[in-house]
Amino acid sequence: MSNKDRSTADRSDAVERILSRQGTALAEGTTRWGEHDGDQTDLADRQALRRVSGLSTELEDVTEVEYRQLRLEKVVLAGVWTTGTATDAENSIRELAALAETAGSEVLDGVMQRRQSPDPGTYLGQGKADELRVIVEASGADTVVCDGELSPSQRRGLEDVVKVKVIDRTALILDIFAQHAKSKEGKAQVELAQYEYLLPRLRGWGESMSRQAGGQVGAGNGMGSRGPGETKIELDRRRIRSKMAKLRREIAAMKTSRVTMRDSRKRNAVPSVAIAGYTNAGKSSLLNRLTGAGVLVENALFATLDPTIRRASTPDGREFTLADTVGFVRSLPTQLVEAFRSTLEEVGNSDLLLHVVDGSHPDPEGQISAVRSVLAELKGDVPLEIVVINKIDAADPEVINRIVLREPRVIAVSARTGEGVDKLLDLIQDELPRPDVEIDVLVPYDRGDLVSKIHERGEVLNSEHVAEGTRITARVNSGLAHLLASYRTGTPVA
Repeated sequence: MSNKDRSTADRSDAVERILSRQGTALAEGTTRWGEHDGDQTDLADRQALRRVSGLSTELEDVTEVEYRQLRLEKVVLAGVWTTGTATDAENSIRELAALAETAGSEVLDGVMQRRQSPDPGTYLGQGKADELRVIVEASGADTVVCDGELSPSQRRGLEDVVKVKVIDRTALILDIFAQHAKSKEGKAQVELAQYEYLLPRLRGWGESMSRQAGGQVGAGNGMGSRGPGETKIELDRRRIRSKMAKLRREIAAMKTSRVTMRDSRKRNAVPSVAIAGYTNAGKSSLLNRLTGAGVLVENALFATLDPTIRRASTPDGREFTLADTVGFVRSLPTQLVEAFRSTLEEVGNSDLLLHVVDGSHPDPEGQISAVRSVLAELKGDVPLEIVVINKIDAADPEVINRIVLREPRVIAVSARTGEGVDKLLDLIQDELPRPDVEIDVLVPYDRGDLVSKIHERGEVLNSEHVAEGTRITARVNSGLAHLLASYRTGTPVA
């Protein structure tokens, strides 16, 4: 075999290894549901609008326009390996492939270049950019997706070489968020992030310009050509800034209702638990397993964006709220962190954090670091953290043992099979803050509502039924203790 043939074979093997789904978030390609996941009607609605592989938008006969079908966008991936190991670089490209597939495209090929830093003009070096152009032409790709955030000049430079559309990792994630956002607040947050990304990347003067022009035909365009001195791109920027200011006001107004509900839970002393973690780690599946919420579950990155809050109870009967938050990813765009700051506040205002990790992922420690780096950007108090290793039914036991030895509070579960979930509830019960006021009351039988509140919000130590009512010894919060003051033992029952 010649050196050229050997080089081609080595490159083919490398690309096949990089783009394979083995060891990625989409390794199995299908989603597995359980009875606790409910009917999944939202998923059926989403899949009804998905594009189908192998079908084309191009019409061979214009008389059959009503029968045309959408086809998957064909993409080629491009990455620059600057730091870390080769395995880290390949995992990043695999994740980019999973993001591209989630966005509704077909990954055809990929290239990766080892450099100290991306090329300031074309992201890839000139030789690798030319190689990418050949791959695009040979595969018939529509788009090149780069594994990094491109500057406007890098994007234009690479597009001039490959002659097809070029987008970066940030634009790809924003596109997925735009597809999956469902609530009014989620859509507004995504739109704000898109505008923040678009503002510095407006390009082209366009045909419509209103610059000052000379009044003489020889020097300018003659009479009627004096514009206000503002170009079309400047007008666009001003409109975008006005729209961004309006969206920020709308998001701030939407925040009020969530703050009101949070304050209500605090007044009633209902403990709160937040679920956070890397995208596709199984947060929604765990929420469904613990509460039966029936939220959407899909084997895709960023399948659910809108926060979901449900009530659950500990084995001893204490109620608490469980909040599912948006997933994180490596190099999460700054625009998204800022736009979803109000949603991520659920983490900072909770009493306990369940940090869900995909135990079957090839780099779970990298996922943990990525999530913690995003939480650190929130500049708030991060609550007590429990690392929940999910998908142990598909994980390597050695990987699980490695994480268990590293983390102080950790538990391994499988949201799909239910293994370890009971132990997780026991751990939540032990770590949730306990009521600090001990009471001994005699509640008459016609005030069963108070007995119910004691069981819901407090920790019952002893309970017995006597002739005058229910005698209860319990620990409760100060507000409920004040409400029960007239029923304390030794006080005449009203």
